[in-house]
Amino acid sequence: MTGRLGPGAERPEASGLPGAHTESTARDASARSLDPVFQHGVVVGFDGSLSSERALAYAVGMARRSQCGLVIVHVANRLPATVWAGCEPPVFVDLPDHRTEVLGLELACADFLTGVPWILIERGGDICHEIEEVGREYAADAIVVGTTHGLLGKIFGSVSGRLARRANRPVIVIP
Repeated sequence: MTGRLGPGAERPEASGLPGAHTESTARDASARSLDPVFQHGVVVGFDGSLSSERALAYAVGMARRSQCGLVIVHVANRLPATVWAGCEPPVFVDLPDHRTEVLGLELACADFLTGVPWILIERGGDICHEIEEVGREYAADAIVVGTTHGLLGKIFGSVSGRLARRANRPVIVIP
């Protein structure tokens, strides 16, 4: 898991230090999970799509009204690549998706996040499972996601629909 603290979420010991908004270590991640600002906050799934931008805007307003932290979750595309070395069996290499870094930079420059403590968490795996898991870890009061508008969503079921059926906390689906 990687996480990035937003400008409103600086801890006193990290403020003013270079790299305060860079990828965290496992120790920092466990310290953040205990941070009361993010406990009982709002979790939002974000991938940069138009529907996830609308979900993020709603979640920001919800966090601002509730005076709580915003946990932004990006479930990265992990691209398995097969490496064949002669007679050896194939090895699967996990290639990271650098989209999270780009999204983190865009969010750090976003004016609408000013005044709201936020954190960006990258996960890899099943989108529904990972968003629900982050919601459980942070004891989120709500999960906000955008709708899926595509052929794959109609065939395999939308992320928002699957999440709403299986989550143990309120799920708000933004069209």
